[in-house]
Amino acid sequence: MFDAASSPGQNRRPLPPAQSPADGVPGPRTPTSTQERPGPQTAPDRRAGQRDAFFDNAKYLAIALVAMGHSWEPLKGDSRVLEAAYTVVYSFHMPAFIIISGFFSRSFDMRPDRLKRLITGVAVPYVLFETAYPLFKNLVTGSHEDITLLDPWYLTWFLVALFVWRLTTPVWKLLRRPLPVALCIAMLATVSPGIGDDLDLQRVLQFLPYFVLGLCMKPEHFQLVRRRWVRIASVPVFALALAIGWWAVPRMTTAWFYHRDAAQELGAPWWYGPVMTLAMMGCSLVLTACFYSWVPRRSTWFTALGAGTLYGYLLHGFLVKFADYRGWFDHAWLHRPLGEILVTLLAATAVTVLCTRPVQRVFRFAMEPRMEWAFRQDAAELARERQRQQRGREREREREMEHEKVGA
Repeated sequence: MFDAASSPGQNRRPLPPAQSPADGVPGPRTPTSTQERPGPQTAPDRRAGQRDAFFDNAKYLAIALVAMGHSWEPLKGDSRVLEAAYTVVYSFHMPAFIIISGFFSRSFDMRPDRLKRLITGVAVPYVLFETAYPLFKNLVTGSHEDITLLDPWYLTWFLVALFVWRLTTPVWKLLRRPLPVALCIAMLATVSPGIGDDLDLQRVLQFLPYFVLGLCMKPEHFQLVRRRWVRIASVPVFALALAIGWWAVPRMTTAWFYHRDAAQELGAPWWYGPVMTLAMMGCSLVLTACFYSWVPRRSTWFTALGAGTLYGYLLHGFLVKFADYRGWFDHAWLHRPLGEILVTLLAATAVTVLCTRPVQRVFRFAMEPRMEWAFRQDAAELARERQRQQRGREREREREMEHEKVGA
């Protein structure tokens, strides 16, 4: 959400335990010194603090699919094939992204330093971009879009959802059967139109099972989809999914894949909601497993871009919306096959550039602000810092004594 055929099929090594990223989002840069290590590294040749190529590759590929899907939205109405591809991509690209988010949240607790990173890496970017998107629209179109923090605009719903999911992580870790509980909550949400649009709670609740599934997963679960037969089987599975998507285009609204409405709001009987929740989760998990099976485990040219997926996710929306506001998608030649291919390539290229380190350096103030001035320093953290400084001074004295002995 692929160059996976050449990834090693033999002599597989188990994936290392997940490390919680600095800001709680599957994508931002995580300084080695602040990475959380819930357990020992299981791969014998991996050094402490080293990022895992598989997860970075998966995050980049997923965010590239997100950008391509957004670029297809203004064009898909004129092409049944493109709308079928859009349906398939939307059935698994966010679930694949959210499962990794949950997997990287396994060690989250209410420790002050982790709460700080959640605030600076999720809550603050939400406020900034929830303000920036309406201002951007007003600037480009001359409209008067209101700014509100209660109605997530375009892409920012994911930050709200991630903030809520991570805050509730200790609760899910406490439950004996967290996934069935999360699934029941999602099913109930689909029959509750009264939830409303505030903070996009429908999406928060309907996508919740994928996050909880990620919390429940272990490294060896990702290893299961790396088997050769899974990679081979995923080819006909995706071909069948595209065929079903093509068949479903005139028969099913794509709004079901957005998970932002109750069944009644989509003009369906209330019982459609729970049924569609189960059916779509089953389909999404199958396609997500196929997607993971194609993700390379080795380092590739795009592996380093996996550290900047939050940047690509939030910034590419400005490019898509600018093209939409300017009417660029209205050109007739873009609605032909070659035009659709060109738009797809441009979207993939743009999000790739937005994940690079130069872009990260420019926009780090908004994505990963330090904001040390806003927080009181925790007493335990101060004590640990003093201990580190004391150990450093002791090591320095030991080195000086050794030099004196050598000199004597």
